[in-house]
Amino acid sequence: MAPNLVRYRSPEEDSARWAGFGFREGDIVISARSKSGTTWMQMICALLIFQTPDLPAPLGDLSPWLDWLITPRDTVFERLAAQRHRRFIKTHTPLDGIPLDPGATYIVMARHPLDAAVSLYHQGGNIDRGRVRQLLGQPEPAAPGPARPPLRDWLLAWIDDDPDPREQLDSLPGFLRHLSDAWARRAQPNVLIRHYADFLADLDGQMHRLAESLEITVPGGTWPALVDAASYARMRASATRLLGPPGVLKSPAAFFRRGTSGSGAELLTGAELAHYHARAATMAPRDLLAWLHR
Repeated sequence: MAPNLVRYRSPEEDSARWAGFGFREGDIVISARSKSGTTWMQMICALLIFQTPDLPAPLGDLSPWLDWLITPRDTVFERLAAQRHRRFIKTHTPLDGIPLDPGATYIVMARHPLDAAVSLYHQGGNIDRGRVRQLLGQPEPAAPGPARPPLRDWLLAWIDDDPDPREQLDSLPGFLRHLSDAWARRAQPNVLIRHYADFLADLDGQMHRLAESLEITVPGGTWPALVDAASYARMRASATRLLGPPGVLKSPAAFFRRGTSGSGAELLTGAELAHYHARAATMAPRDLLAWLHR
């Protein structure tokens, strides 16, 4: 691990796996916290690169998650080295934890943290924890863990939790650290920050904008099919083909649960929402929060 990089670790992730990765000119690194549009951006990049809705392999093969401990690091490196298309790599690590190569483009996806948290809660029920422990070589717990609280109670606790964001990456401090670091780099020509809500509002326009930033030319007649394939409804209908059969995910289709904005704020009273904003204001710049919460 380079001494100038922050190391981020969780039971399933380790940013130190980036050490020694060989970049190529034109590589794309997609960096986002969980449930912030990572898979959506992977799909959009795949469509722009291959220029067909009929992708040659599941997204996880085309765009490996480099810091995920379930797949051996050498295996991931070998798969990426063998790829001949323009590479697009998934990471949940903030940019201060991965090498920044001048020939690569870094796309950071942002989503309202409350919406991402609600999606994260539902995602927790769709993960086969026993299968994850098996793949990581972890023992089964001696006794069942406590039952998850109802969503609203969980969300209120999530807002108030204050862990080390380097170890609890999906906490509110983890979300805002990730985005604050990217926000500070937004003037760099190879760092692109994109908002989930903008793709919901204008998928066609945002895909055109991204293609221009990535210097990808797509024939005009090809666009409608690509935009349709990137729509939330189409991705949900194609979930098994995109994500593979059930495994770590109990249901690939449930991974694409709702795909909207505003679900987090809907659960909170006015006072609770104000408390969330007060907490967020202690963790991120005001201009970032204004952009993020708009």
